Amino acid sequence: MDKNVEKMQVRQSYRNLWHTDLLSTIRADTPYCCFAVWCPPCASYLLRKRALYNDMSRYTCCGGYMPCSGRCGESRCPEFCLCTEVFLCFGNSVASTRFLLQDEFNIQTTQCDNCIIGFMFCLQQLACIFSIVACIVGSDELQDASQVLNILADLTYCTVCACMQTQHKIEMDKRDGKFGPQPMMAVPPVQQMSRFNQPTPPPVGYPSQPAYGQPYGYPPPPQAHGYPPAGYPQPAPAYPLNR
Repeated sequence: MDKNVEKMQVRQSYRNLWHTDLLSTIRADTPYCCFAVWCPPCASYLLRKRALYNDMSRYTCCGGYMPCSGRCGESRCPEFCLCTEVFLCFGNSVASTRFLLQDEFNIQTTQCDNCIIGFMFCLQQLACIFSIVACIVGSDELQDASQVLNILADLTYCTVCACMQTQHKIEMDKRDGKFGPQPMMAVPPVQQMSRFNQPTPPPVGYPSQPAYGQPYGYPPPPQAHGYPPAGYPQPAPAYPLNR
Protein backbone atom coordinates (compact mmCIF):
# COMPACT_ATOMS: atom_id res chain seq x y z
CA MET A 1 0.00 0.00 0.00
CA ASP A 2 2.82 2.40 0.85
CA LYS A 3 4.47 1.72 -2.49
CA ASN A 4 1.22 2.40 -4.34
CA VAL A 5 0.72 5.68 -2.48
CA GLU A 6 4.28 6.67 -3.32
CA LYS A 7 3.64 5.92 -7.00
CA MET A 8 0.54 8.10 -6.94
CA GLN A 9 2.54 10.95 -5.45
CA VAL A 10 5.29 10.58 -8.06
CA ARG A 11 2.72 10.75 -10.87
CA GLN A 12 1.79 14.25 -9.71
CA SER A 13 5.20 15.47 -10.89
CA TYR A 14 4.87 14.08 -14.42
CA ARG A 15 4.96 16.72 -17.15
CA ASN A 16 4.09 14.91 -20.39
CA LEU A 17 0.53 14.96 -21.72
CA TRP A 18 -1.63 12.35 -23.36
CA HIS A 19 -1.58 12.61 -27.14
CA THR A 20 -5.39 12.97 -27.03
CA ASP A 21 -7.53 14.07 -24.10
CA LEU A 22 -10.70 12.21 -23.15
CA LEU A 23 -13.01 14.70 -24.87
CA SER A 24 -11.23 14.27 -28.21
CA THR A 25 -10.84 10.49 -28.32
CA ILE A 26 -14.11 9.84 -30.17
CA ARG A 27 -13.09 12.20 -32.94
CA ALA A 28 -9.49 10.98 -32.96
CA ASP A 29 -10.28 7.27 -33.41
CA THR A 30 -14.01 6.68 -33.84
CA PRO A 31 -13.83 3.00 -34.95
CA TYR A 32 -11.76 1.93 -31.96
CA CYS A 33 -13.94 3.91 -29.56
CA CYS A 34 -16.99 2.05 -30.89
CA PHE A 35 -15.12 -1.24 -30.48
CA ALA A 36 -14.30 -0.30 -26.86
CA VAL A 37 -17.99 0.51 -26.23
CA TRP A 38 -19.38 -2.74 -27.61
CA CYS A 39 -16.63 -5.10 -26.44
CA PRO A 40 -14.80 -3.43 -23.56
CA PRO A 41 -13.21 -6.60 -22.06
CA CYS A 42 -11.68 -7.52 -25.43
CA ALA A 43 -10.28 -4.00 -25.80
CA SER A 44 -8.88 -4.11 -22.28
CA TYR A 45 -7.21 -7.48 -22.92
CA LEU A 46 -5.57 -6.33 -26.15
CA LEU A 47 -4.42 -3.01 -24.69
CA ARG A 48 -2.83 -4.58 -21.61
CA LYS A 49 -1.00 -7.15 -23.71
CA ARG A 50 0.19 -4.44 -26.06
CA ALA A 51 1.26 -2.22 -23.17
CA LEU A 52 3.46 -5.11 -22.01
CA TYR A 53 5.01 -5.33 -25.51
CA ASN A 54 3.26 -8.70 -25.91
CA ASP A 55 5.54 -10.15 -23.24
CA MET A 56 3.12 -11.81 -20.85
CA SER A 57 5.94 -12.85 -18.53
CA ARG A 58 5.72 -9.26 -17.22
CA TYR A 59 2.01 -9.55 -16.46
CA THR A 60 0.73 -9.13 -12.91
CA CYS A 61 -2.94 -9.27 -12.03
CA CYS A 62 -4.40 -5.74 -11.79
CA GLY A 63 -0.92 -4.31 -12.24
CA GLY A 64 0.04 -5.21 -8.68
CA TYR A 65 -2.49 -2.82 -7.12
CA MET A 66 -4.77 -5.44 -5.54
CA PRO A 67 -4.10 -7.80 -2.59
CA CYS A 68 -4.48 -10.80 -4.90
CA SER A 69 -1.88 -9.51 -7.36
CA GLY A 70 0.96 -11.97 -7.87
CA ARG A 71 -0.98 -14.78 -6.19
CA CYS A 72 -3.29 -15.80 -9.02
CA GLY A 73 -0.92 -18.07 -10.93
CA GLU A 74 0.09 -15.39 -13.43
CA SER A 75 3.46 -17.06 -14.05
CA ARG A 76 1.82 -20.32 -15.16
CA CYS A 77 -1.07 -19.04 -17.29
CA PRO A 78 -0.90 -15.26 -17.73
CA GLU A 79 -3.30 -15.18 -20.69
CA PHE A 80 -6.02 -16.95 -18.71
CA CYS A 81 -5.44 -14.69 -15.70
CA LEU A 82 -5.69 -11.60 -17.89
CA CYS A 83 -8.94 -12.88 -19.41
CA THR A 84 -10.32 -13.40 -15.91
CA GLU A 85 -9.20 -9.93 -14.86
CA VAL A 86 -10.80 -8.07 -17.77
CA PHE A 87 -14.14 -9.85 -17.27
CA LEU A 88 -14.37 -9.91 -13.47
CA CYS A 89 -12.40 -6.74 -12.62
CA PHE A 90 -12.90 -4.67 -15.74
CA GLY A 91 -12.55 -1.29 -14.04
CA ASN A 92 -9.30 -2.31 -12.38
CA SER A 93 -7.95 -3.65 -15.67
CA VAL A 94 -8.49 -0.31 -17.41
CA ALA A 95 -6.97 1.63 -14.51
CA SER A 96 -3.95 -0.70 -14.32
CA THR A 97 -3.18 -0.24 -18.01
CA ARG A 98 -3.52 3.51 -17.57
CA PHE A 99 -1.09 3.57 -14.63
CA LEU A 100 1.35 1.38 -16.58
CA LEU A 101 1.42 3.84 -19.49
CA GLN A 102 1.65 6.86 -17.23
CA ASP A 103 4.64 5.41 -15.37
CA GLU A 104 6.41 4.37 -18.57
CA PHE A 105 6.00 7.69 -20.38
CA ASN A 106 5.61 10.07 -17.41
CA ILE A 107 2.16 11.23 -18.48
CA GLN A 108 0.08 13.36 -16.19
CA THR A 109 -3.71 13.24 -15.98
CA THR A 110 -5.16 16.63 -16.86
CA GLN A 111 -7.70 18.41 -14.67
CA CYS A 112 -10.37 17.88 -17.31
CA ASP A 113 -9.73 14.14 -17.34
CA ASN A 114 -9.80 14.08 -13.54
CA CYS A 115 -13.18 15.85 -13.53
CA ILE A 116 -14.67 13.38 -16.02
CA ILE A 117 -13.40 10.33 -14.14
CA GLY A 118 -14.48 11.82 -10.79
CA PHE A 119 -17.98 12.55 -12.13
CA MET A 120 -18.26 8.93 -13.25
CA PHE A 121 -17.35 7.65 -9.77
CA CYS A 122 -19.67 10.11 -7.99
CA LEU A 123 -22.61 9.14 -10.19
CA GLN A 124 -22.02 5.45 -9.46
CA GLN A 125 -21.88 6.10 -5.71
CA LEU A 126 -25.05 8.22 -5.85
CA ALA A 127 -26.86 5.47 -7.73
CA CYS A 128 -25.74 2.95 -5.11
CA ILE A 129 -27.00 5.18 -2.27
CA PHE A 130 -30.39 5.63 -3.94
CA SER A 131 -30.71 1.87 -4.42
CA ILE A 132 -29.97 1.22 -0.72
CA VAL A 133 -32.42 3.90 0.43
CA ALA A 134 -35.10 2.57 -1.91
CA CYS A 135 -34.69 -0.94 -0.49
CA ILE A 136 -34.92 0.34 3.10
CA VAL A 137 -37.87 2.70 2.62
CA GLY A 138 -39.76 0.59 0.11
CA SER A 139 -40.86 3.59 -1.92
CA ASP A 140 -41.77 2.94 -5.54
CA GLU A 141 -40.78 6.49 -6.51
CA LEU A 142 -37.32 6.10 -4.95
CA GLN A 143 -36.97 2.70 -6.57
CA ASP A 144 -37.72 4.20 -9.99
CA ALA A 145 -35.29 7.04 -9.32
CA SER A 146 -32.58 4.58 -8.29
CA GLN A 147 -33.11 2.60 -11.49
CA VAL A 148 -32.77 5.76 -13.59
CA LEU A 149 -29.58 6.71 -11.74
CA ASN A 150 -28.20 3.21 -12.21
CA ILE A 151 -28.82 3.42 -15.96
CA LEU A 152 -27.16 6.85 -16.14
CA ALA A 153 -24.22 5.60 -14.09
CA ASP A 154 -23.78 2.56 -16.34
CA LEU A 155 -23.95 4.67 -19.50
CA THR A 156 -21.42 7.13 -18.09
CA TYR A 157 -19.15 4.30 -16.98
CA CYS A 158 -19.22 2.61 -20.39
CA THR A 159 -18.62 5.89 -22.21
CA VAL A 160 -15.75 7.07 -20.03
CA CYS A 161 -14.03 3.67 -20.01
CA ALA A 162 -14.31 3.49 -23.80
CA CYS A 163 -12.74 6.95 -24.09
CA MET A 164 -9.97 5.98 -21.69
CA GLN A 165 -9.19 2.82 -23.64
CA THR A 166 -9.15 4.77 -26.90
CA GLN A 167 -6.79 7.25 -25.26
CA HIS A 168 -4.48 4.38 -24.29
CA LYS A 169 -4.60 2.93 -27.79
CA ILE A 170 -3.71 6.25 -29.41
CA GLU A 171 -0.82 6.73 -26.99
CA MET A 172 0.60 3.32 -27.89
CA ASP A 173 0.16 4.11 -31.59
CA LYS A 174 2.33 7.13 -30.93
CA ARG A 175 4.83 4.99 -28.99
CA ASP A 176 5.08 2.42 -31.79
CA GLY A 177 5.66 5.04 -34.50
CA LYS A 178 2.32 4.72 -36.27
CA PHE A 179 2.10 8.51 -36.50
CA GLY A 180 5.47 8.67 -38.22
CA PRO A 181 8.81 9.63 -36.68
CA GLN A 182 8.55 12.03 -33.78
CA PRO A 183 10.36 15.38 -34.12
CA MET A 184 13.79 15.40 -32.58
CA MET A 185 15.47 18.27 -30.81
CA ALA A 186 18.21 19.87 -32.88
CA VAL A 187 21.76 19.71 -31.54
CA PRO A 188 23.00 23.19 -30.59
CA PRO A 189 26.20 24.51 -32.19
CA VAL A 190 29.53 23.66 -30.59
CA GLN A 191 30.05 27.10 -29.10
CA GLN A 192 26.74 26.78 -27.25
CA MET A 193 27.42 23.39 -25.70
CA SER A 194 28.87 24.82 -22.49
CA ARG A 195 26.44 26.83 -20.36
CA PHE A 196 28.76 27.52 -17.45
CA ASN A 197 30.62 30.45 -18.95
CA GLN A 198 28.19 31.88 -21.50
CA PRO A 199 24.53 32.87 -21.59
CA THR A 200 21.84 30.32 -22.27
CA PRO A 201 21.25 30.11 -26.03
CA PRO A 202 17.78 30.50 -27.48
CA PRO A 203 15.79 27.26 -27.74
CA VAL A 204 16.53 25.17 -30.82
CA GLY A 205 13.78 22.96 -32.20
CA TYR A 206 11.33 22.13 -29.43
CA PRO A 207 11.58 24.02 -26.12
CA SER A 208 13.73 22.38 -23.49
CA GLN A 209 11.57 19.63 -22.04
CA PRO A 210 12.05 16.30 -20.31
CA ALA A 211 12.56 13.33 -22.56
CA TYR A 212 9.60 11.00 -22.95
CA GLY A 213 10.23 8.13 -20.61
CA GLN A 214 12.25 10.19 -18.08
CA PRO A 215 10.48 11.68 -15.05
CA TYR A 216 10.61 15.41 -14.52
CA GLY A 217 13.05 15.96 -11.68
CA TYR A 218 12.98 12.29 -10.71
CA PRO A 219 15.61 9.62 -11.41
CA PRO A 220 14.57 7.32 -14.26
CA PRO A 221 13.25 3.92 -13.17
CA PRO A 222 15.35 0.91 -14.15
CA GLN A 223 14.12 -0.80 -17.30
CA ALA A 224 13.73 -4.48 -16.50
CA HIS A 225 14.57 -7.00 -19.20
CA GLY A 226 15.73 -4.26 -21.56
CA TYR A 227 12.30 -3.00 -22.59
CA PRO A 228 11.08 -2.02 -25.05
CA PRO A 229 12.14 -5.14 -26.98
CA ALA A 230 14.36 -4.77 -29.99
CA GLY A 231 11.48 -5.49 -32.37
CA TYR A 232 9.59 -2.38 -31.30
CA PRO A 233 10.34 1.15 -32.43
CA GLN A 234 12.44 2.92 -29.85
CA PRO A 235 10.99 6.12 -28.32
CA ALA A 236 12.15 9.42 -29.76
CA PRO A 237 15.03 11.05 -27.87
CA ALA A 238 12.79 13.97 -26.93
CA TYR A 239 9.07 13.43 -26.57
CA PRO A 240 7.50 16.91 -26.52
CA LEU A 241 5.03 18.04 -23.91
CA ASN A 242 2.68 19.44 -26.50
CA ARG A 243 0.49 17.18 -28.50
